[in-house]
Amino acid sequence: MQIRQCDTPDDVAVAGANFVSARAAEAIADRGQFTMALSGGSTPWIMLAKLAKHELPWGRVKIFQVDERVAADDDEERNLVHIRAEFADRIALPPENLLAMPVVSDDLEQAAERYQKTVTELAGDPPVLDVIHLGLGGDGHTASLVPGDPVLDESERDVAITEIYSGRRRMTLTYSIINRARHILWLVTGDGKADMLSRLIQGDADIPAGRVSQQQATVVADVAALSRHINE
Repeated sequence: MQIRQCDTPDDVAVAGANFVSARAAEAIADRGQFTMALSGGSTPWIMLAKLAKHELPWGRVKIFQVDERVAADDDEERNLVHIRAEFADRIALPPENLLAMPVVSDDLEQAAERYQKTVTELAGDPPVLDVIHLGLGGDGHTASLVPGDPVLDESERDVAITEIYSGRRRMTLTYSIINRARHILWLVTGDGKADMLSRLIQGDADIPAGRVSQQQATVVADVAALSRHINE
């Protein structure tokens, strides 16, 4: 695991955007396309706004979702709403290159299977994404892999449906596809995440985030989030 310390949340966003842009250029040069999955939370929206200013061949970029709440398309709690507003609508990304999780389906399990098929068609069998961006919850969750949810033990599927968490069921990528990614990018800010970030860096498997592979992981965090790790 590589750790990049930044002074402020804005610096984290800039560093995250630079990281993604560099990996995109490498992937397009090597394989002709760049595949990335995005999580929710406030920090990535800032990072995506910065990334939108980078000059990339957006027609060769495929954007997937790490997770999504089961809610209507225009619900402000949907990650997709913010991905579009802060990023996709600001760049020359072909509409079909933003692969939204189909969470408005009447059959969510079938919808998860369809999304897995879509990822496989675009990123190989089994699918390997170039960058998966992850955030870190105050309870140690990442993606929608939350404490106590049966999806934590899912080993066969790359996309699954969770139980209710904070009032919503979710569709989420599972450990299997996350841990196959070429690069895993953690963006973490604020002293409220200091304890969990320290446990993540230590590889504490008692929290969901601690079960994510560290081999290809990069943590970009501000001083506040890294305070517990720095002082240990």
